[in-house]
Amino acid sequence: MIQTDILIIGAGPTGLFTVFEAGLLKMRCHIIDALPQAGGQCSELYPKKPIYDIPGFPEILAGDLTENLLEQGKQFEPGFTLGERADTIEKLEDGSFIVTTNKGTKHAAPIIAIAGGLGSFEPRKPDLEHIDFYENRGLNYFIKDPEVYRNKRVVISGGGDSALDWSIFLTDVAKEVTLIHRRNEFRGALDSLEKVQDLTAQGKINLITPAVVTKIGGEDHIEKVVVSKEGEEVTIDTDYFIPLFGLSPKLGPIANWGLEIEKNAIKVDTFDYQTNIPGIFAIGDVNTYPGKLKLILCGFHEATLMCQAAYKIINPGKRYILKYTTVSGIDGFDGSRKEAPKAVVKALV
Repeated sequence: MIQTDILIIGAGPTGLFTVFEAGLLKMRCHIIDALPQAGGQCSELYPKKPIYDIPGFPEILAGDLTENLLEQGKQFEPGFTLGERADTIEKLEDGSFIVTTNKGTKHAAPIIAIAGGLGSFEPRKPDLEHIDFYENRGLNYFIKDPEVYRNKRVVISGGGDSALDWSIFLTDVAKEVTLIHRRNEFRGALDSLEKVQDLTAQGKINLITPAVVTKIGGEDHIEKVVVSKEGEEVTIDTDYFIPLFGLSPKLGPIANWGLEIEKNAIKVDTFDYQTNIPGIFAIGDVNTYPGKLKLILCGFHEATLMCQAAYKIINPGKRYILKYTTVSGIDGFDGSRKEAPKAVVKALV
């Protein structure tokens, strides 16, 4: 059983910033996310795309924003349960909660902060026969550890940034890399498109377009894919098939937790962003209220106020005096201390 003060569901920017704000109030956090890495959409969908509306950053790549938020919260030693989806919730007699993931991992906390962005992201799966059987048997929707593909034959299908970038990366790892897309045109960063062209010309990427994978096969593990191109079918021997068709946002099991839902978003009170269930908050793009704007900076604001309310629940009757970090500094749970240089009084003559 993992125990914490605030259990955050969603490791996107809002969830990661919550770790920092909670840490300032001496509250510990643990984060659950269905994706295999922190960052949410920023890491999975557009890590190399710039964001222009983060205060203090005229321009910052989504992936860099994730890294900065992880570094900012690192001193408060958050825990992570990644690659697992929050599934069921149980409210105990003392008002605290137990949340169990789809893989059976249990988490206990007095406060739940749902920061799931547009919901839990699930991979868009190709419509192929026996696809469920081959999942994690050579068919993967995410690349968690590139070393798994060392000296292996890999077929990637997709036409966006992820398909392009992983195809490029794996040319230095895999034995063979094949990239398949149903159109001749790809949608991605210009430098990635040009790199794929160069690697294809060098024979390091086998580019097949316009084409689709119509069948997959193998005894206990992926051994081949059948590709249809202009009416002709070709069989490609492979060790791994990785369809990268993007992610589909869904509230998932959270929709069955008894929360008040409106248009696939969770209704909250803007006083503290608490839901209709005391102790459960919803912050970031996953919530809704009159005048709601789905912006990262709004999620940061909501996380800050939510943490203040969570502090009062966890520490009833204890008064918190707001202290600016420029004055008080920051004491991390890891023993670190950050503070501005202290002023000194010294005669100059």
